[in-house]
Amino acid sequence: MTVLEDLLLSQSAYSAEIDVPFEKIDIADWLFTLPEAEYLRCCPPDHIAAGTTTTDDGRRMSINVEMIGTGLVIQHYVAEEATPSYCRMNSISDVFTPVGRTQVNVIWELIAEAIEGGRTRYTNRVTSHPTDIFMDFITAHGQTFEQAAAARQAAGGDHNRRETPLFAASIARHALGKAATL
Repeated sequence: MTVLEDLLLSQSAYSAEIDVPFEKIDIADWLFTLPEAEYLRCCPPDHIAAGTTTTDDGRRMSINVEMIGTGLVIQHYVAEEATPSYCRMNSISDVFTPVGRTQVNVIWELIAEAIEGGRTRYTNRVTSHPTDIFMDFITAHGQTFEQAAAARQAAGGDHNRRETPLFAASIARHALGKAATL
């Protein structure tokens, strides 16, 4: 399987402000300790399941199951970078559509930035690239790349728009909960 990084299937980025100082935010800790029930609250009814594991070589992973548009997507996110203010997660994601199964590459970036007033801006950026498997899949089903990209952009953008403020609120609760135990 080959990722076609020169082709952009979809990309969206949304931000939400958090009433917690930047210094108290730890996105990596939040992501890798996120209870499944909390993940489900971050984009109902789309979020279905979540968990954490590791790759064979010990890198941290987040496994997410969600509906994006009409596709059931199983994300196998591997941490390429995981710090308190930035996580870059890379997944070869399985997508189960009404007409069959395919795979796409998804890059999920979780970004915290200090803003005025002792607050934090959280940005949730999701970028998708096709794989050769995806390109064969859409060709076999009579769809052009442009049609597939437009559908993925619409569905993925809508999903990200709805989950970003809920992720931000969850990150804030996590930070405040950690601060309360210190």
